[in-house]
Amino acid sequence: MSIAHPTTVLEPRSMSDFVETEYVKDVAARAMGYINAGFPVHLRGISGTGKTTLAIHIAAKLGRPLILIHGDEEFSTSNLIGSENGYSISKVRDNFIHSVLKTEENMSKQWVDNRLTVACKYGFTLIYDEFTRSRPEANNVLLSVLQERMLDIPTTGNGDSNYVKVHPDFTAIFTSNPEEYAGVHRSQDALRDRMVTLDLDYFDEETEVGIVHSRSGVSYEDSKKIVGIVRGLRDSEVFEFAPTIRGCQMIAKTARVLGASVDKNDSAFRQICVDILSSETTRIGSRATKEKVTKELFKLIDHHCNGKAKGKPKAKGNGRR
Repeated sequence: MSIAHPTTVLEPRSMSDFVETEYVKDVAARAMGYINAGFPVHLRGISGTGKTTLAIHIAAKLGRPLILIHGDEEFSTSNLIGSENGYSISKVRDNFIHSVLKTEENMSKQWVDNRLTVACKYGFTLIYDEFTRSRPEANNVLLSVLQERMLDIPTTGNGDSNYVKVHPDFTAIFTSNPEEYAGVHRSQDALRDRMVTLDLDYFDEETEVGIVHSRSGVSYEDSKKIVGIVRGLRDSEVFEFAPTIRGCQMIAKTARVLGASVDKNDSAFRQICVDILSSETTRIGSRATKEKVTKELFKLIDHHCNGKAKGKPKAKGNGRR
């Protein structure tokens, strides 16, 4: 298919190290059900819950080309649908007086589609990542796209419009952080009403261990120890911000690169845990919070890395263990 536009169209594929546990299968199946019923899906959750990766995984299941948009405070409607462009300057040498150089300016406007318009016209899958980081007024154009399946494109400076019918294969998947996150705007009620929101919590233990093992290169047993430490810290609530699966991966990858053993007697491993998890769990650099985190971490490292088999932690609700 040949498309005259500057937009990059992607072929969605699940990552080779994508971990698909029962938890992940359940979320993906629910999302696919709503999409097949004709509704856009919104994956909402805290940082580190795999929203974007899961959105791409769902897009891969749909089997259509992918357009990816990342929300931005500076976005305007034209960043989504496109704008008129066209301005040229030419220089002409006088054939009779060679010292005379004439400059001609020519303006010929031409509409250039942007990513939302391309997705709507050709029936591509749109992933609008962190859409609430864009100002609400920039996203107003989505209201008619999701409800009436019509895209309003202004085609002249006089405000004239051209309505484009949205392709029947067009699908939209949105992701966002909770509204209390810095840099996040409150989305319009009318826009939220047009989509089905799936609230994502932390992964269950099986999924977290699988992800760390798959993406870090450390053994399954060591991955389980690291996940146990992070989940234990998360349950302790001695932090400003809860540690996520990203912290698990960072610890595992750093330990592997530095040759540190996932062992309570390895001082390098203990320091890696303190550095990474202190960084992840506090944003203002509170010394008191860091001391609390460090104290709790050392207890968790001693518990999970003493070489003895551990029983499964008790369930704590919402799929968390």
